[in-house]
Amino acid sequence: MELVITLLVSGALLLVLETILPGMIAGIIGFCCLVAGVAVAYGRLGAGTGSYVLAGVVVFCLVGAVAYLKYFPGSRYARRFTLTRTIGGIGVERPELVGQTGVAFTKLRPSGTALINHQRVDVVADGTMIEQGTPITVVAVEGLRVVVRQAATP
Repeated sequence: MELVITLLVSGALLLVLETILPGMIAGIIGFCCLVAGVAVAYGRLGAGTGSYVLAGVVVFCLVGAVAYLKYFPGSRYARRFTLTRTIGGIGVERPELVGQTGVAFTKLRPSGTALINHQRVDVVADGTMIEQGTPITVVAVEGLRVVVRQAATP
C-alpha cells in the first residue's frame, strides 16, 4: 500500500511541477508514476481496489486539469510567463501612401519594389508590367498590399 501511495503522490507532484519546469520531463515521469501506481494497486491489492485507485486517479487528473485551466492563466505566477505590453508595431499597413508618387525601383511584374518618399516599399502593379525607373502612383493600400499604377505623363 505504501508503494502505491508513494507512486501516486510522486506522480501528482511531478505533474504540478511540470508547470514551472521546462522540457516535459517532469510531466512524463509524473504520468508514468501514476500509471505505475495504478498497475501496482491492481497487482498487489486486487481488482476492486485497483479500480477504485484508477477511478481516483482519473477524477484527480480531470479536476486538476479543469482547475489548472480555470485558475492558472489569471494567477500571479502565470503573469511571469505572459507578455502584456506591446514592444512595437510591425508597420505593415500604410494608408498614408495613397496618392503618393514614386519610382519603380525594380521591374513590377506585377510585384516588386518602389521608391516612395525615399523609402523602399514592396508594391503590386495594378494591371500590366511596369519597367524599372518608371514613375508610379499609389492607388490603394489593401492590408499588406500597396497597389500602384504607372503615373500619367503630362
